[in-house]
Amino acid sequence: MIIDIDVVSDFVCPWCFLGKARLDCALEAFGQTHPDIETRVNWLPFFLNPDTPAAGVPYRAFLEAKFGGARGADSVLAQVTKAAEPDGLAFAFDRIQRRPSTMNAHRLAYRAQSLGFRQDQVRQLVVSLFEAHFQKGLDIGDTAVLADIAVACGDRRDAVLEYLAGLGGVAAVRRMAGQVQSQGIGGVPFFIFNRSLGVSGAQSPAVLGSALLKALDAGAAAAPADPPR
Repeated sequence: MIIDIDVVSDFVCPWCFLGKARLDCALEAFGQTHPDIETRVNWLPFFLNPDTPAAGVPYRAFLEAKFGGARGADSVLAQVTKAAEPDGLAFAFDRIQRRPSTMNAHRLAYRAQSLGFRQDQVRQLVVSLFEAHFQKGLDIGDTAVLADIAVACGDRRDAVLEYLAGLGGVAAVRRMAGQVQSQGIGGVPFFIFNRSLGVSGAQSPAVLGSALLKALDAGAAAAPADPPR
């Protein structure tokens, strides 16, 4: 049996980074108790700020404008930092200089999945994109930075640069992001188990693990009975 998990996220969303870490924890625990069940994770795009210019915007100025000044921005960053501490996830918000457009980052994730990269390769790419932005302060809107990330995950630099220089994946990413919103998903992260069970927010590994078990039970109930012998 296979459990499909669609994760709707944006690479500039700190709660999405935390949600990914918690999902990984839930999947690890689930795999230990259900080694015969395959889980497949598919990443779907979401744009927290779809009007972000291609060159990005200054990060601190963006935060202060969005959250009502320096105090509001500091409060939001402190909240997510504290929430992530029990999970062993650290943010380096002070390193981030620009709030990038995430179109090219989403295109890179879409390319890896559409080309049939292995689950571990896609996982490495996704976590590398989050780490580049939130822990290294790199501009993940920059094609050279994205090419470096892709190469470190086993891709070919020339192929990635050629892809990003064109329009490959742009229409598909926009279409998927539109479909997600048309389904009523207005915030991320959002997890969809077997196309039916939705979980909103960076929930705990326990909550996500419970969703995995519910998806497993639902799948078992829907499976056809063995023919009589």
